[in-house]
Amino acid sequence: MTTHATPPASPAALSRRDFLSLGLGALGLIGLLQVGAMTLQFLGPRRADGEFGGLVSAGPAESFPAGSVTEFPDGRFFLVRLDDGGFLAVYRRCTHLGCAVSWQAAEARFSCPCHGSHFDQAGAVQNPPAPRALDTFPIAISDGVVVVDTAAPQQRDRFSPDQLVYA
Repeated sequence: MTTHATPPASPAALSRRDFLSLGLGALGLIGLLQVGAMTLQFLGPRRADGEFGGLVSAGPAESFPAGSVTEFPDGRFFLVRLDDGGFLAVYRRCTHLGCAVSWQAAEARFSCPCHGSHFDQAGAVQNPPAPRALDTFPIAISDGVVVVDTAAPQQRDRFSPDQLVYA
């Protein structure tokens, strides 16, 4: 009588079902980690140099003539150089409801298209309903280059000459 003995199963062998379950679980974990990382990146502050939320190098101070207003769309501000040579980085967001203001050179003023507020070249309110002057950003002039820090908007009630930065 011959008996056919089945070889004993090795303890390390995985069944097909266990292998697929383990693989799908690992893929699910990897996907969950990726979604979590993307969510944190999306919710985190955007502080890229040259863009809003970071340092923006505007250029050499002498390239901005007195009395000029230059828009920096990526930085969301206007760099104003007043007639006396002082610099002011004005946030392009209206203090009434947050609409984007535009510079109207013919009238020498900033204008809000949403509710008709107007601001002078220094960002002071000329026509309400805006409750206060446009916010500004800190400016540093290093080696003759104007650098604006768009990570820290500064609220102000009105324009004051001590807000200007000189080259």
